[in-house]
Parts: sequence; C-alpha cells; structure tokens
Amino acid sequence: MSPNRPISGPPHRPEPGPAGASRVGAWEQRIERIAARIRPWSWLWPPMAFLAGAGSFFLVERQQWLGAMLTLSMLLTWLLLLSESLIGRFLAQRGYPTLPRGVTTFIAQMVHQETLFFTLPFLLATTVWTSGQALFTLSMVALAIFSILDPFYYRLAERHRGLYFAFHAQCVFLVVLVTLPTLLHLTTGQSLLLALAATVIFSLPSLLHLLRPMTARRWLLMLALLPLLAGVAWAGRVWVPPASLWISGSALSPGFNVEARSPQGQLRLTPEALGGHGLYAYTAIHAPRGLREEIVHEWRHDGELIDRIPIEIQGGREQGYRAWTHKRNFPEHSAGQWRIDVMTASGQRLGVLRFQVATDTTTATLADGRIDSPIGLPGLDVRRLVARPEDAATSNGQNTVDDATPTPEDSE
Repeated sequence: MSPNRPISGPPHRPEPGPAGASRVGAWEQRIERIAARIRPWSWLWPPMAFLAGAGSFFLVERQQWLGAMLTLSMLLTWLLLLSESLIGRFLAQRGYPTLPRGVTTFIAQMVHQETLFFTLPFLLATTVWTSGQALFTLSMVALAIFSILDPFYYRLAERHRGLYFAFHAQCVFLVVLVTLPTLLHLTTGQSLLLALAATVIFSLPSLLHLLRPMTARRWLLMLALLPLLAGVAWAGRVWVPPASLWISGSALSPGFNVEARSPQGQLRLTPEALGGHGLYAYTAIHAPRGLREEIVHEWRHDGELIDRIPIEIQGGREQGYRAWTHKRNFPEHSAGQWRIDVMTASGQRLGVLRFQVATDTTTATLADGRIDSPIGLPGLDVRRLVARPEDAATSNGQNTVDDATPTPEDSE
C-alpha cells in the first residue's frame, strides 16, 4: 500500500467549480424569487385546480383533446416535482447548493393542492354515496382542506416526515387513478392496479422513516409490509370510486323496447310475476370517449350472489351507454330482498338497484320502467351546460345481455 494513500476516511467529493456553482446558485435564486412572488397569491391555486379538474371531467366526452390536455398538465406538475427532488439530491451529492427546505415544501404543497382539488370533481361525481365510497371521498375532501391550512401542513412536513410521505403517496394514488383512463384509455381496473403499484413505491420513504435505523430484521419487516399494504389496498377497492365511470340513470321493468332503447311496462314483483315475466335491469353508464370497459350486473338475493352478467360498454356518448340485462330464471323461493350491484370487472362499485319480492302486493316493489337518477352529483345534468363539438353524434350504441348467454348487440 502506498504510504501517501489515506487508510480510512470519507469518500472524496470533487468541489464544484466556481462557474458551475455560480450558475446553479443563480438558478436557485431565481426560483426563490419566483416562489416569493407567487406565495401571496397561492390561495388562488386550489380553486384554479378544482376548476381545471371540473373542466377536464366535463369535457372528457365532448372536447376530449381539451380534457386530455388539462389532465396532462396535472401529470406534468408531478413530473416536475419528482425531477426537482432528484435534481436536488444530485446537486447535494456533488457539493452544490440546494433550495431551502421552505421553498421545496411550498412547491410540494402547491402540487399536493393541485392534485387533491383537481381530482375532487372526478371523485364527487362518481361516488356511490349510499356505499363506503362516501367515506373515501369525504376523507379526500378532508385532505384537500388540510393541504390549504399552512400551519398544519408545514408542521406535518417538518415534524412528522413519515406521515408526510404517506400523504404524498396518497396524492400519487389519486393522480394515477384519475389521469390514466383519460390520457391512455386504460380501464378502471388497469388504472387501479397501476395506482396501487405507484402508492406502494412512494410509501417506501414513509416506511424507511418509521423503521429507521434500518437493520437486517427491519429490512425484512419492510419487505413483508409492502405486499401486505398492497393486499389491504386491493381488498378495499370496492370503497374507491371508479373515477372515470358513473351511472346517470337506472330502472327496473318487465319489458324493454329495443328500438327505443328504453324500459317499458310495470309489474308488481311477486314470485309468480317474476316467474312468468322475468325482469329487466337498465343502466345508463358514462365513460370517457374511446374507453371500452366490461361492466358486470351482479344479482344478489338476501346478500347471496345468484348471477353475474357481463356487459361491454363504450365511452363518449352524451346520454351514457344504455345497457341492460334480462334475468328470466329466478329461484323457486324468490321472495326477499334483492339488489343488483353494478360493478367494474376489477370490483369497483358503480351503483346499486334494490327491489323487494313479496307475495303481498302492498310490500312488493313496483317495477314501472321509470329511469331514476342516482343520489348525489351523478344525478345532476350539469354536462348540458358544455357545448358539444357536434350534434350529429346523437345515436347511442347499446348493449343487450341475456342472463344465461351474454350476447352483445351494438348498433349506432
């Protein structure tokens, strides 16, 4: 060994040249000045993000390119945030000055606010408010409010880094869940899987912070926790709204007018009547233009699954994709509480149709073919306020399915 070579000590880091350091410092000072100028007006950012999200949601069926551009802008801000973090670490490792913590936290706060308020219109409009999805959406509303309360947000960022990273991971989940169906025409199931994968990846800093100092045993614990967290999240998918799909109307009827694509007739749902006529379940489902997705009508009797009938829908139609299932074969003892869960193929709930079958006609449900709007924002026809790019697209491709052999019939 050469006597001039040091035996131990920290690895040598080359000092940045004066020209490089001055250029980096100038850029950082410029960013700090921009942040200082924006800060007094930062209160405008959440409502602007909410309006951008609402615009993207309302335009996704008519001006698809404009809705996609608004969604893409949301995704680009996240790429900028991630690149800023990577660039900051790269500069710090080479001895260059980095942005102050207050500036980076302010930038992250604006991105979090944009994410939460941009995605809220999608969640509010697709939530089934009579299910556990209401709890998920209300918790996201609470996070959005939390993100604009500076004292609480900065305290979380400075003192509770583990929770802060979890907050960050939740925002990543929302970004992927909402943007991919619009931009890439991925199904809700594919978007959900990618959102969960991204959440698990961005949960790593939170777990590392909670388990530090890291030992071999704690590394094994973290590797065991990651698939456990992913499994728990997947099991709770029924509580997550399908942010790009929703039902605008549903009905029960003993007959169906195929030419008019509408339910017809009325019938008291007694066991004898069901055995003789069967029952039609009608749903009008909205989806982004260009999206093809499989939807399932799950017929349940007193909570027990009786039939699963798949339907393939297409997005981009003004009144939603009008689809129906016709169930003819009911159990011998069909009296009781029935419900039809309208689900995505990945297990997210779109809506529920409930009816009661009873021998007493005063308590049996009347299936009269009346199209009912769901409770909450999906029932509001606010999309009519947005001009359509063309009035020629008034025909509506539909999907008819029989309960025994699903045979799609799509006409336009």
